[in-house]
Amino acid sequence: MTDAALESESKDILLNVNNIEVVYDDVILVLRGVSLNVPRGEIVTLLGPNGAGKSTTLKAISGLLSTEDGEITKGEVTYKGESIGNQDPAKIVRKGIFQVMEGRRIIEDMTVIENLRLGAFTRKDNQVNQDIELVFEYFPRLKERTGLAGYLSGGEQQMLAIGRAIMARPEMILLDEPSMGLSPLLVKEVFGIIKKINQEQGITMLLVEQNATMALKHSTYGYIMESGKVVMDGTSEELMNNNDVKEFYLGGGDGDRKSFKNLKSFKRRKRWL
Repeated sequence: MTDAALESESKDILLNVNNIEVVYDDVILVLRGVSLNVPRGEIVTLLGPNGAGKSTTLKAISGLLSTEDGEITKGEVTYKGESIGNQDPAKIVRKGIFQVMEGRRIIEDMTVIENLRLGAFTRKDNQVNQDIELVFEYFPRLKERTGLAGYLSGGEQQMLAIGRAIMARPEMILLDEPSMGLSPLLVKEVFGIIKKINQEQGITMLLVEQNATMALKHSTYGYIMESGKVVMDGTSEELMNNNDVKEFYLGGGDGDRKSFKNLKSFKRRKRWL
């Protein structure tokens, strides 16, 4: 067992995904034995190429597989020690997990305030207005936007999607591609706020991201997926210093750079395994 694995075992594991398989439409096998841990209070990142199964992994945790004719057919997802696999998404939100979907998925013909209130639909307390002000503290630009959410810029829509998640008062947020479609300056700003929310609110985060450099910089641990499997994991520092990760995800690596055109993916996986 590696030092990283031993350290992970000693932490308070909030979420455990244990050897799950996911099938769509009763025949399409998408995830093949995926396992990962997310310690309480930390940011963990999932990296990998398009089609690796990263978003499907998040949906398996949040219960959204059922909306796409998918289901967990093997293995188990546990949250705070309780099995939540294939449960109703609304029930999982009430347990403390909120997913920010790829592409933001805000309600464009509702205002910013209405979108934020929508995030609090499972709550029964009287502190919703107080939490709206908290969102505005993290995203002051949203307070200035009084029109419909559909007129917000891409960066503002992403801020609104994250703010809506905060409104649910979750213990854990699943973030799917928060940097998609954003300028480099906005990516840096959004990731800075994500880190700040994690540190100040203690919200645990599982992050799917194509921008590997930014994701590893702001996380503590990472998993790399290919073809529905986890092929490598380690602390963010270990992954950033790994030559294979540098070569295929960070644009670096020791020695001569190999041409991607001449390198088949199975060779890459074989080398990692």
